[in-house]
Amino acid sequence: MDIIFICRDAQENSLIANIGAAMEAKNRGLDVGVLITQEALWALAEESFRWSPLFQGRDIRAKISKNATAMGIQIGHAKDSRWTDRGRLLDSAVEKGVKLLACPLWVSLLGIQEKLPKQLAPMEREVLIQELQQAKVIGGF
Repeated sequence: MDIIFICRDAQENSLIANIGAAMEAKNRGLDVGVLITQEALWALAEESFRWSPLFQGRDIRAKISKNATAMGIQIGHAKDSRWTDRGRLLDSAVEKGVKLLACPLWVSLLGIQEKLPKQLAPMEREVLIQELQQAKVIGGF
């Protein structure tokens, strides 16, 4: 891969930013992935995302959801774009060719192998290290 974005925070705005940036890179012809690790991995398995403090209000979340959807970042719920739909975001990223990677270390530490969303590709630790050595790695947005 050319670029790997790391998403570790269990904040919905962080997930949107990392996947949105990865989709932009993919649109420019790069081979790109998002490594989901730590809190973000747990949140995807257990569905316990939160918004950062400044984005917790209903109006700002609706604004972010509507604007992201208008930009092609499919986070808005299909029936009402004021609400977010993480599954739709993950599906659209995979459809555009973004690799969504589950951190093998944290999958094992959390014991969530069976709870991973279908859009996340499991990987071996050795493969992860190879990919990290070859790619430009960008810490969480």
